[in-house]
Amino acid sequence: MALYEHVFLARQDLAQAQVDTLAETATKIIEDNGGKVVKTETWGLRTLAYRIAKNRKAHYVMLEFDAPGAVVAELERQTQINEDIVRYMTIRVDAHEAGPSAMMRKRDRDDRPRRDRDDRGERPRRDEYEAA
Repeated sequence: MALYEHVFLARQDLAQAQVDTLAETATKIIEDNGGKVVKTETWGLRTLAYRIAKNRKAHYVMLEFDAPGAVVAELERQTQINEDIVRYMTIRVDAHEAGPSAMMRKRDRDDRPRRDRDDRGERPRRDEYEAA
């Protein structure tokens, strides 16, 4: 069996519980057809680069799974039918990433406390630049 990553974008007006239900549905499709879901990550509500079907934001969800090729075809067929999913992509990978994905690591990095402007020290005033 091959290793895959499946990422889908759900509409912005869905509640988090509905997004979790979509992820569970995808997991059920994979497992019912002989695959195994290794990891599920919810990346949250993020801004899109451009509008898709009148949505400026979308809920991102990633599934890492191990399954035969027929499972991918069925998963994508079911995903196309669902009106709550605006985009999806499934790719085959050589190995699953150990630990959190790059998107989750980025979120952890962004949550660090920022230092205040005062920590940098005083900046010279504009008239002091012009005098020199």
